[in-house]
Amino acid sequence: MMNTGKLAGKTLFITGGSRGIGKAIALKAAKDGANVVIAAKTADPHPKLPGTIFSAAKEIEAAGGKALPCVVDVRNEEQIKIAVDNAVKTFGGIDILVNNASAISLTGTLETDMKRYDLMHNINTRGTFLTSKICIPHLLKSKNPHILNLSPPLNMNPMWFSGHVAYTMAKYGMSMCVLGMAEEFKSEGIAVNALWPKTTIQTAAIEMLMGDAAQEGSRKPEIMADAAYSILCRDSRSMTGQFVIDEEVLLEEGLTNKQIDEYATIPGNKELAPDFFIDFDSEGKLLKVSNMFNKISQKRKITTHAPLSKL
Repeated sequence: MMNTGKLAGKTLFITGGSRGIGKAIALKAAKDGANVVIAAKTADPHPKLPGTIFSAAKEIEAAGGKALPCVVDVRNEEQIKIAVDNAVKTFGGIDILVNNASAISLTGTLETDMKRYDLMHNINTRGTFLTSKICIPHLLKSKNPHILNLSPPLNMNPMWFSGHVAYTMAKYGMSMCVLGMAEEFKSEGIAVNALWPKTTIQTAAIEMLMGDAAQEGSRKPEIMADAAYSILCRDSRSMTGQFVIDEEVLLEEGLTNKQIDEYATIPGNKELAPDFFIDFDSEGKLLKVSNMFNKISQKRKITTHAPLSKL
């Protein structure tokens, strides 16, 4: 998807933006000449995970944007406040918040220790709520303010709870922030939406969880970056409270299925692993996302994917 320049001079505050999907969104915006605040924990190189806030900042500037790396643990209110204050002092305000930071543990009730439970809820739900709360006073001053949470549709199918209820609760907390804040700030013109991938995305987290096999059946982070870019370029009063899927956003933008296929880590590979929280029928067609999901998803033909039972 081509850049349009609509984010030139806009300031994005991205949590967990030192690698993966967060960094991909940052680089996409940077190509327009956007200002990007990388709010993440990794200041020093991690032994297993690539990238730091400083290496991400260098890539953003090389892509044509301006970067402000900030050490931020979204569980720490003071660190968020300092980063937001620095962003406003440096760039004059905040136009877009991307709540990307997240923690995952796919464990059942008896296998989930409370330290891991608290980690997921404090990063996913509380961190999203807190960062949004601190950024909103500045977003209210923007001409086209957006909050985009990387969180799933609120799918109440019990299968998405039974194997990892603690993680589902924490991730759905991010989505409930979308549902509530979209309505709360609708009259002020702040768009609050959720974006979720149709397939697994090639990230270090997926590799740690599922190994090389999952990477082979994934798409590149750029598909999420392009879908996020499409949403963030829209008039904030034209779309809010929506739970959308990356592929569907790009099909709506006019990309063809052949172009979508190129996002696969193995270009053209159709044996892709579906992500969590999305229901498919036996032929791999999208069944239901949520009551609020854009109806366009029910009208388009989609590629088939390996059922989760085969992962």
